[in-house]
Amino acid sequence: MVKLTVLVVGSGGREHALALAIARDVEVESVHVAPGNPATWALDAQYGIDHDSDLGKRISSVDPMDSASVIEVAEELGVNLVVVGPEAPLVAGLADAVRDAGIQCFGASKAAAQLEGSKNFAKQIMTAAKVPTARSMYCTTAAEASWALSEFGAPYVVKDDGLAAGKGVVVTEDRDEALAHAKACLPVVIEEYLDGPEVSLFVICDGNKGLPLLPAQDFKRVGEGDTGPNTGGMGAYCPLPWAPENLVSKVMKKVVKPTLKEMFNRGIPFQGLLYVGLALTTKGLRVVEFNVRFGDPETEAVLPLLKYPLGQILYAAAAGSLGDIPELTWDDEVSLVVVYAANGYPGVPSKQGTITIPPPVDQVQVIHCGTGLDENGDLVPRGGRVLGIVAQGEDLIEARENAYSFLEEIDFPGGFYRSDIAQTASVDRIPTPTL
Repeated sequence: MVKLTVLVVGSGGREHALALAIARDVEVESVHVAPGNPATWALDAQYGIDHDSDLGKRISSVDPMDSASVIEVAEELGVNLVVVGPEAPLVAGLADAVRDAGIQCFGASKAAAQLEGSKNFAKQIMTAAKVPTARSMYCTTAAEASWALSEFGAPYVVKDDGLAAGKGVVVTEDRDEALAHAKACLPVVIEEYLDGPEVSLFVICDGNKGLPLLPAQDFKRVGEGDTGPNTGGMGAYCPLPWAPENLVSKVMKKVVKPTLKEMFNRGIPFQGLLYVGLALTTKGLRVVEFNVRFGDPETEAVLPLLKYPLGQILYAAAAGSLGDIPELTWDDEVSLVVVYAANGYPGVPSKQGTITIPPPVDQVQVIHCGTGLDENGDLVPRGGRVLGIVAQGEDLIEARENAYSFLEEIDFPGGFYRSDIAQTASVDRIPTPTL
């Protein structure tokens, strides 16, 4: 075990959840989040850093896109591990700069982060590695997009080639809507529709080896019954009671190992978090997308169940020594998160009103995804997804009851949430797919 001082870069729910999970590692001497949010500033206080102090102000003013400011704070804190949360700094090369400064960093290099930074690059890697995925076409003109839509037919799937914060995908039966989205964000990837339930699998990688976490399922649509536009995620749960027993082993064999091998052979080893978005279709397993960071909100559901110290795992991955980590162990519970979003999300979210959160209760944790403090020190919304209410239980029914009971006690007049997260799975209505 390594004594760790950790800096998590970012300010959302993913980073808050990572910090809390890392802090449970008894070998972690301190963990900080930059720029963080009101909840992580409170975590700083536990390690003797006042948010109003000079150091506290420097932490909260860090720009994740400015590698120099990240490195400056990391060196001042004396950290020996930096964990990069968001995708944009990774695509911009933050992890490379941190490593060049002599600090271990958990995060994909700029070159490897193109697995998320470019849908077209990801498709090229999948094709070369013979990873099962949807047929697709890379379109740089409206004419190409129109032809591709006719080729694949409805439902139409149009994906912004670049980063879009989880909101660059349109799935619709309306051809005009699909073409309008394509024209608005060229270049795009247009692909065939994949049926069946979707699954997210996080795999911690050290360039050669991959270590999978528990599969989870998230809910992208903003509205009840999976209606409305896509979001960054309105809730998630794990484990999946309906998932095939061989799901993880098959994904590792058919997707992760060949992908890591292909990236290594190209001279761009993947070291960081590989997020594998999957569809379990009637034709078998298919990859929907790759991301290069912990997904939000699945992170908030998965990490509370992990027994093995997360800090040690991330450090081993950064150091290229995941082979030293034994098989992971997990709590025998179900974990679920429901997102409390600001009115207007996923469009322009409202930033009006204050938020009052009741005292903590057993088996419930509040993750801050997009919060801030006003001039009076009151908690206010500062993003689209504002809070994540995470609850555990013996089964999904109990976890849902714990989460929604707590949600009802939160005073957030400018917000909304879905009342049906994991409802179908809780009553065994999702049949187990055959892989």
